[in-house]
Amino acid sequence: MPSTEMGKTELKLSLIVKHAKENPEMQFTSLAHLLNEDFLKQCFFQLNRNKAKGVDNVGWYDYHENLDENIGTLVFKLKTKKFKPIPARRVYIPKEDGKKRPLGISALENKIVEKGVKKILESIYEQDFKDISYGFRPKRNCHQALNELDDQIMRNPINHIVEADIKGFFDNVDHELLIEFLKIRIKDSSMLHLIRKFLKAGYVDNNMVMFSDSGTPQGSILSPLLANVFLHYVLDEWFEKTVKTHARGYCEVIRYADDFVCVVQYKDDAKKIENALKNRFNKYGLEIHPEKSRRMTFGKYENENAKKQGRKPNTFDFLGLTHFCDKAMSGRFIVGRKTKRKKFIKKCKDMTSWLKAIRNKDKPKVWWGTLNSKLRGHYQYYGVSGNYHAIDAFYRHTVKTVHKWLNRRSQKHSMNWKNFNKYLKSYPLVKPKIHHNFYTLLMY
Repeated sequence: MPSTEMGKTELKLSLIVKHAKENPEMQFTSLAHLLNEDFLKQCFFQLNRNKAKGVDNVGWYDYHENLDENIGTLVFKLKTKKFKPIPARRVYIPKEDGKKRPLGISALENKIVEKGVKKILESIYEQDFKDISYGFRPKRNCHQALNELDDQIMRNPINHIVEADIKGFFDNVDHELLIEFLKIRIKDSSMLHLIRKFLKAGYVDNNMVMFSDSGTPQGSILSPLLANVFLHYVLDEWFEKTVKTHARGYCEVIRYADDFVCVVQYKDDAKKIENALKNRFNKYGLEIHPEKSRRMTFGKYENENAKKQGRKPNTFDFLGLTHFCDKAMSGRFIVGRKTKRKKFIKKCKDMTSWLKAIRNKDKPKVWWGTLNSKLRGHYQYYGVSGNYHAIDAFYRHTVKTVHKWLNRRSQKHSMNWKNFNKYLKSYPLVKPKIHHNFYTLLMY
């Protein structure tokens, strides 16, 4: 059972939700005091226990050994404004284009406090955020965004797509502009001061501490929410209140974090939106990537028009999938999807590398379960309507690669295809399966 203090905090968060929902103009003046001992303990227990350590080299189990004392000291530092976030440990992960994406690994106490701040801010901003925003929000995910995109194109007279990419968004968000946006709802100077500290905490790269006046650190618990707040005001509200009211026909934006597309009815509206997006983001110190953003025709008549014009039908990428204009067996227009080519190649390479590395370390029965988990995870993401061919191709690539490396374990090459197929009957690999059906409109 929760303690009295914890119960009071939960009650206050419920009241914040109620007030934020009922009064969109309300400003909250007393939030930081909610970061009490019981609340931060709850945040601690909600953290992933096996995450990598930050520069403090303190893990979840290390901190747990003296939890009461550690949390008590942490709350004292917060109340006396002596808490100072530790710079994140910067690591780099590979991107599709061969470049590397910076990622920050936070210190444990940073994570605890960020988790608490995130929960408090969510109680306010989840009442403000638009339905078209899906990234890093409770009970929302990328497949819902993909389904919404499908519904928008299928239900409405969509003939154009404006595909936009914000250049280096997470590295270039202006801190002062973000704080100004937060001040629209939050008037608690202590909470704003704490958020500013996290933004200015910096990171350690090659034993050097680096600071910046812009960016929300990728890998931080708080960063996705702050990014959503920024884009709520810069994009979502602006699109709702300004773009839609000036458009001649139907238009909508679907956003997942900093990745978004606009669906538009008329060509002139699409052109205006494309230009307006560039001006809007420039106003807030951001840039729409010139090479990764474009305006195109798309929809019910795209294939027919492309044939008349002697060109290939247009396609666009969103959330790892390439979208194209297709037909159902009945001949009716549908939005087709397939795994983005670069994603597919990378996933195949990753699987090959993993199998090559693991094949001689242990017997197959040791890593077979992990292999099935990897296949299952791939299907659960890419197993969407219209994409069976691609997930089946990934399955066949995996089967061929497993056979190849099992065959090379022995100089006798005894694992021929006949023996391998027998092996698969006893130890099957998970078969491809569509997990997300977006074609529900075809049922009506």
